[in-house]
Amino acid sequence: MPPERAAWQRFMTDARARVEQAPGLEVQGTLTRLAGLVLEATGIRSPVGSQCLVRMGAQPPVLAEVVGFASDRAFLMPAGDVHGLSSGASVTPAAPYVPVPRLGEPEREVSMRMGALRLPLGQGLLGRVVDPQGHPLDHQGPMNDVTAEPLDRQPINAMDRDPVREPLDTGVRAINALLTVGRGQRIGLFAGSGVGKSVLLGMMARYTEADVIVVGLIGERGREVKEFIEDILGEEGRARSVVVAAPADAPPLLRMQGAAYATAIAEHFRDKGQHVLLLMDSLTRYAMAQREIALAIGEPPATKGYPPSCFAKLPQLVERSGNGLHGVGSITAFYTVLSEGDDQQDPIADAARAILDGHIVLSRGLAEEAHFPAIDIEQSASRVMHNVVAPAHLDAARQFRAIYSRYRKSRDLVRLGVYVPGSDPALDEAIRLQPAMSAFLQQNMHEGAAFAHSVDSMAWALT
Repeated sequence: MPPERAAWQRFMTDARARVEQAPGLEVQGTLTRLAGLVLEATGIRSPVGSQCLVRMGAQPPVLAEVVGFASDRAFLMPAGDVHGLSSGASVTPAAPYVPVPRLGEPEREVSMRMGALRLPLGQGLLGRVVDPQGHPLDHQGPMNDVTAEPLDRQPINAMDRDPVREPLDTGVRAINALLTVGRGQRIGLFAGSGVGKSVLLGMMARYTEADVIVVGLIGERGREVKEFIEDILGEEGRARSVVVAAPADAPPLLRMQGAAYATAIAEHFRDKGQHVLLLMDSLTRYAMAQREIALAIGEPPATKGYPPSCFAKLPQLVERSGNGLHGVGSITAFYTVLSEGDDQQDPIADAARAILDGHIVLSRGLAEEAHFPAIDIEQSASRVMHNVVAPAHLDAARQFRAIYSRYRKSRDLVRLGVYVPGSDPALDEAIRLQPAMSAFLQQNMHEGAAFAHSVDSMAWALT
């Protein structure tokens, strides 16, 4: 080969290598408006759901997600503090592995591909407390044995799921015997404020037969996060748990992301063939976060101020739990639903009841009588119980509910002395059995009840 040609080939090889190593062209937009919770930017064409970085001078960049657009304007919802931003700030679509620092801490990496958020998943999450961006909150150092994986996952085809056929021991007598939960079921815990829902969740976290427990604390008070982990969950429950905490002061985008992250963690362990218990507190706060975002970008309100997108987002989140492909692994999910003013016809409560496989209602009246757990078995139901228990168990549960309901409906007459004993044999039997039935329904938070023992105790209370 002539020397001139060889030199030319070396030059071209060198040039090609330099071009490949050079950074690509960066698309950059401009921040034009900040109104309430929403940022408006021009000059970028990022799809809805993609991540962007908003930079202003030497300030740390603010991570934001594209939540909508109108003509050439993109609407972004920030995942951090927007203090210090002004018109003219640069908006850049996020590239793979973009460092996103947190205030007062060293830079961390949020892994992204094509602008889609990827967060840490893996065995290294067990026993840890993380925020919606995958940052550890428990001061136990960096997480090992985790990989960055996409937050959004495709739902499993309904025909590929096994039906719910196996009962799940929750460790709570009233639920085991009267509202039996099946492995892979999705059930709602409906309650007002201060009636013991967090304590009940903690009992199920400690005593439920599950390989992994994923707890999503979404929109709750920051004080309750540490209390739930240390006092209610305890060391025994925490060892096999992952806690995702997005307190009430977190931006609405992070509250929604926290619920999606907790679900993605549960899906990861389910796909490994493990049985997962997902506790989400609460589904209502998730809907409220979506309402804040939807109203901020101009979506019209519908039912009691909730835009239509709120009711579309709920089933998208809930349908990701359940049994895995062909029965390999499962996610049994409990979603708490806050009833405003104890109104069971609250729009979110009503929508959740329609898409879940059962509901457990906690009664304020029972809580005021120091009856804990304050489960109102008359208003509660498990839609899969008939598929997972023996006929004798189902008959005994129906008999228990009928007798208990009979007494509750006539309780005022009995207490006032208006009822004459002997005038109604069925009510006489309900009055006789009431002390044993009431004792059966109450349970100390540090006391677990096995499934078989719960069924035997129910039969004993009926004798």
